[in-house]
Amino acid sequence: MGIDKLWDRLEPETRQWLLDNPGCRILPRTIAAEIKKATGAEFEQDRHGESILSPSDCDFIRRAAELHDAQRR
Repeated sequence: MGIDKLWDRLEPETRQWLLDNPGCRILPRTIAAEIKKATGAEFEQDRHGESILSPSDCDFIRRAAELHDAQRR
């Protein structure tokens, strides 16, 4: 499931981390665990247990960060 479908179910702190790190393609284990805890969704993991975001997830987060920055100005 894409991050766009999970966004509203994420904790505010998790959303803020994603907005603060819009270029991140690999989620740290702590953030992936928070997403799983809030939504039950799991992302594909690499051999280190870090979750890889899809290109569409990265695009969504980038757009959300741009919108967030524009609203703060």
